Amino acid sequence: MFYALLIIIVILALLAVSLYNRLVKLRNNRENAFADIDVQLKQRLDLIPQLVEAVKAYMKHESTVLTDITNARASAMEARGIDEKIAADGKLSSALQGLKVAVEAYPDLKASTNFIQLQEEISDIENKLAAARRFFNSATRELNNAVETFPSNLIAGMFGFKRESMYDLAEARAQAEETPKLNF
Repeated sequence: MFYALLIIIVILALLAVSLYNRLVKLRNNRENAFADIDVQLKQRLDLIPQLVEAVKAYMKHESTVLTDITNARASAMEARGIDEKIAADGKLSSALQGLKVAVEAYPDLKASTNFIQLQEEISDIENKLAAARRFFNSATRELNNAVETFPSNLIAGMFGFKRESMYDLAEARAQAEETPKLNF
């Protein structure tokens, strides 16, 4: 009887350790996924001053667009923590979308080789960011599933693991889904 109880306790302890280790791995995987996003965000932030300079000469009347981009970049550089960086990235994406719309009125700018090269680099980074965001959301979903499902939710609660937020570009998504206004 004593040995049976001892075996049950050992099995439960091994299960608890296994579940805890799985939660730690999932949390670290999520943090690693965000580190990949952080690298892409840094590259994009480094390209923005070059883009603004290339556009300034052509877009003398669009100073608010350039100011919005500069302010969004500054906010993104000051952001700390995953949630702040996600919010700052959304604002910067919106500001860059505004630039794309404004550029349409400047055919000389669209033909500039420097601008075209910068646009291609930013487009490449945006594609990499999209892939990194998908990976981050997948890692977050796995962690959230483990935190909320039985029996790992018992271990998660005891050790302070909690549901984490997904990478959501709510503001940029709302702008992208908005019907364009056409003025003739």
